Amino acid sequence: MEQMEEHYDIAVILDADNVMAYDFLAKMNGAFELNYMAVQGHRTAKNMNTSLAVLDAVSEEINNHIFRKGHRVLGLSSAIIGSGMAFKYDYFKQLMLTVKAVGGFDKEIELKMLKAGHKIAYLDDAFVYDEKVQKAEVFSNQWRRWLSAQLHYFRQDFFSSLRDLFLKGNVDYFDKAIQFIQPPRILLLGAVLIFGLLFLIANILVNSSLVFLELWVIVVICCQLSFLFAIPGSFYNIKTARALLSLPKGMMLMLGSLLRIKGANKQFIHTKHTST
Repeated sequence: MEQMEEHYDIAVILDADNVMAYDFLAKMNGAFELNYMAVQGHRTAKNMNTSLAVLDAVSEEINNHIFRKGHRVLGLSSAIIGSGMAFKYDYFKQLMLTVKAVGGFDKEIELKMLKAGHKIAYLDDAFVYDEKVQKAEVFSNQWRRWLSAQLHYFRQDFFSSLRDLFLKGNVDYFDKAIQFIQPPRILLLGAVLIFGLLFLIANILVNSSLVFLELWVIVVICCQLSFLFAIPGSFYNIKTARALLSLPKGMMLMLGSLLRIKGANKQFIHTKHTST
């Protein structure tokens, strides 16, 4: 970008395997007429030919519904993903000069934008098709990179965002920083079920107050319903039901990635693709 002398209006960021819908650029262009600095498109699965790919696709749609579409309904900024997104060109060029990240560059620029008070829009009907991982090794490496970046930026920005929340009322910045401590949706789903069951058994064994049992059951049910409501209706089919059988495997892969994240944000971990 330092070598490019031409002036452009908008920079669109895609992964090498992404395929844009025919009207994606037109819809992005229309959004920038409303004077946004950045717009995230609806990245969705290009392939669902393995159980891991289906689980990856479901996880992304949950994130789309909660952290992008849902956040915009509440007046907050959409989360960005790393591809299928667009920026005002001059601003993006200036922003990238300050980025030091090897992995997770999207998280760094998102935090910088939110700290500066910019809103990030989301277009639910502007589709970019993204290849989902199909092999366990690739799945594990990809999540190792993402989890490492999340923890790195949580440690870096949490206290700064907390200060801005109280001194400047910057809810967007704090909301983003606190999101980084959340585990992936697949891991969270399994953890809530497992620890919820263990909690119920422990409370029954020690004859704890019935109120605690009822409150915990309500929390578990609400968490599970939030996932179910966030999954598009098109995923309620036999293929997704079969993929759920691989959920324990996906959880173990993510847990393994979580245990091996040290130093992952200091190197570029390439995600290998196999589809055309």
